[in-house]
Amino acid sequence: MKNLKRIVVIIALAYMPFTAAAWGVLGHRIVGDIAESYINAKTRLAIKQILGTESIAMTANWADFIKSDTSYNYLSNWHYVNLPENLSKSDVFSFLSNQPSANIYNKTNEMIAVLKNPKSTMIQKKLALRMIIHLVGDLHQPMHTARKDDLGGNKIQLLWFGEKSNLHRVWDEGLIDFQQLSYTEYTKAINHTTPQQVLNWQKADLKDCVYESYTICNKIYTTGIKNDDKLSYKYNFDWIGTVNEQLLKGGVRLAGILNSIYK
Repeated sequence: MKNLKRIVVIIALAYMPFTAAAWGVLGHRIVGDIAESYINAKTRLAIKQILGTESIAMTANWADFIKSDTSYNYLSNWHYVNLPENLSKSDVFSFLSNQPSANIYNKTNEMIAVLKNPKSTMIQKKLALRMIIHLVGDLHQPMHTARKDDLGGNKIQLLWFGEKSNLHRVWDEGLIDFQQLSYTEYTKAINHTTPQQVLNWQKADLKDCVYESYTICNKIYTTGIKNDDKLSYKYNFDWIGTVNEQLLKGGVRLAGILNSIYK
C-alpha cells in the first residue's frame, strides 16, 4: 500500500506545473563537471568527506530529484527569485537586500554560512553542499530571475521544433538538449577559459550574478516571445552562445565559491 501511494505521489508530481527546475539534468551536470576542473585539492578533499564518491556533477540534480519527497517541499522556492521588469542594478541589489522570503539569493548565502560554520552537523553540511551546487547552477539560468506573473516563462506556451513546450523549459532543457551532447562532451566543447576570465568571473558576488542573469532575462523578454510562437533553428542560433557562456560561468563561479568556503 505504501509503495502504491508513493507511485501516485510521483505521478502527480510529474504532472504539476513546471515552475522551479533549472537547466534540466544535463545542464546541471555540465555546470558541476566544469566546476570539478577549477576546484583545488583542499576543496576536493573537503567535498569528498561530505559526498563520498559522488561527484559534483552527479550530485548537482539532487535538489530537483528530491521534489519527489514531499517532506522537502520547503525547498521549492529556493530555486529562483522573481524580479519586476526594468529595474536598475541598484534597484536589484536593494530588492535582494530587503527581500525576507526564501529565494535563490538569500538561501545560497545561508547554505554557504552552514558550510563555513564548524558547528554544523554532517547532515546539515550535506544538504548545504548539495543545495549550493544546484542553486549556483540555477542562478545562471536567466529565467530564474524572471517575472512572477508568468511563473518565470512557464505560462508562455509555445512550440519548440514542433513539440509543445514553454519559454522556461526551452531555456532549462530545449536549447541544451538540441546540441545532442552528453554532459562530459558538452563540458569539453565549452570549457575553454583564460586565467583572466576565471579571475573576473569569480570576483562577482551573488548579487552581481543575479543582476547578470536578470539583464539577460530582460533581453529574452524584449524579443517579444508570446503564446503559440514556433521556435526552432533561428532561436537556437540566436541564443546558444548565451546559454553556453552562462553554463561556463556557472561552473567557474561554483568552483570559486567552494574554494572560498574551504580556503
